[in-house]
Amino acid sequence: MAVALTMAAMKVAALRHALRGQRAQTAVTGAVLGAVLAGGTLYLAFGDLDLLAAAYAVWLLGWLLGPVFMGGGDETLRPEYFALLGLPARTMAFGLLVAAFVGLAPLISLVALVGLVIAGVRLGVGNALVAVPALVLQLAVFVLLSKVGVALVGLALRSRLGAIATGVVNGAILAGLGQIWVVFWALGQTGIPSVVWYLPSGWGLLAVRGTWWALPALAGLVLVLLAAWAGLLSWRVGATRVSFAGRRRPITAASSSGAVVAKELRAWSRDLVRNYQVTFALAYGVCFAASPLLLSWDGMLPYAGPIFLVMAAAMSANVYGTDGTALWLNLLTPGGSDVRGRQWAWLVVHAPPAVVVTLVCTAVAGGPWPMVLSLLPALLGGAVGLVPLISVYGLVPGTDPHRRANNPLRTSEDDGGLTGQAYAALALVAATAVPAALAAHWFGWAGPVIGVLTGLSCYRGFGALAARRLRTHGVELLQEMRTGRRAAGSRSVRTRFAALPAGRQAVAWVCFGLGAIPLIPQGVLAAVFVSRNMLRHSWFVATYMSPGLRYPVAIAFMVLGATMYAVGTWLVRPTSAKVAG
Repeated sequence: MAVALTMAAMKVAALRHALRGQRAQTAVTGAVLGAVLAGGTLYLAFGDLDLLAAAYAVWLLGWLLGPVFMGGGDETLRPEYFALLGLPARTMAFGLLVAAFVGLAPLISLVALVGLVIAGVRLGVGNALVAVPALVLQLAVFVLLSKVGVALVGLALRSRLGAIATGVVNGAILAGLGQIWVVFWALGQTGIPSVVWYLPSGWGLLAVRGTWWALPALAGLVLVLLAAWAGLLSWRVGATRVSFAGRRRPITAASSSGAVVAKELRAWSRDLVRNYQVTFALAYGVCFAASPLLLSWDGMLPYAGPIFLVMAAAMSANVYGTDGTALWLNLLTPGGSDVRGRQWAWLVVHAPPAVVVTLVCTAVAGGPWPMVLSLLPALLGGAVGLVPLISVYGLVPGTDPHRRANNPLRTSEDDGGLTGQAYAALALVAATAVPAALAAHWFGWAGPVIGVLTGLSCYRGFGALAARRLRTHGVELLQEMRTGRRAAGSRSVRTRFAALPAGRQAVAWVCFGLGAIPLIPQGVLAAVFVSRNMLRHSWFVATYMSPGLRYPVAIAFMVLGATMYAVGTWLVRPTSAKVAG
């Protein structure tokens, strides 16, 4: 117990010193959003308990998937720090578990789980007494399932097959969550499916409701997960990196740019994190677009390829950051265009699956050919132009690949920076397809021509800007990569954001983080459903309106989303023409 308390005190001290500047603003924004969600969960505890069980299932999914998508979860205290102390595996696992309860995420989840006590009070005194241990055990299940899940994903990412399989599974799960309304509709569910009660997230509520086996089951699951995590920690601490002795064909190239292409292609084939990113994006695009087939609606299927490209750009937006300090090799290799080489390599990796998926899915759905053939070249050019540009202008210092072996998901210490970068890539890459989409909508086959011109312009223009930035600020970028601190006098979107007052930072975070909700689902998708006469769909507000208000409401949401992005961009705009990049 002394070890556990010591680790908890270490976690408190580390957080007290780490939550400063931009990290503090990110934490505050996350805490506000988490508090809103926790408050909504507590509100459900006063009503139908089926809704509360469903809410806890969502919290469980958040604990399972959030750390995977946010770079490996909270590792303020790493097992490697205690490897030389000779602690037994179970002692270290228990200590790290106690330390894991220190932080904003467990605190917010604890508040949400107070709904168990509220439900118990509504049912009776005995039920309320059972709710107290059920609350503690339920939170332990959330935390331990998260830890075990991250450890298993990290274990899978140590082999190429595991990385690919993990990417497919996680991409499919996230796409399914994004289209969960389809599943409910296909199953003919007008309410909450009863299965949510029997997930581990519902056992605490079952115990409060009087099911005799639920509380012992929670306690048993905590012990099993603790033992599993202890085993995974022992393996992680004792794992050694394996050197690949197998011989590979040497890299040959006729030019320095060709050497960059060859080097990048080798990295895309050998880096297991990159393997994971590609397969995740592809699985997400296909599953997201194919989900409405459960409703016998194939209208979204042709857009699987474009969705894949947008998600792939978001996953790889920190392409220079993930290379770590290897940037010095590029700075000392004159005569070659590193940016152009990376662009060609990105195209070689992503264009074939995007083209194949788009053509096959569009053929199955029977069109619309002008629209998809407009979006495809525009998004390819937009993604391949913006990925290096975003990386050099908003670089997030990454962990050198050889130093992230014990947790392959941990590619950067700044999870908030990676999240903001991914959101920016999603929005900006999608925006590059707007001219082509409008041309296809209004003029039909003129759209593909506009798409090709837009894609080429983005490839050349954004690539040239990225190359110039790398040429003029390469030394500063390398310093930031090595130290995590930007050089004095160097300004970027991230540094301008960090210099904003706290209130403006919070507004900008809300605009960039939540702008996609009114723009895409409540705006674009809702308008598509209304045009197909698919009414009263899940949370799409416009589908519940009277006939005269459906399109105006959808358009209003689109305008709101676009306005939020515009406001966020305005807040972080350069305040002087002298600001570089």
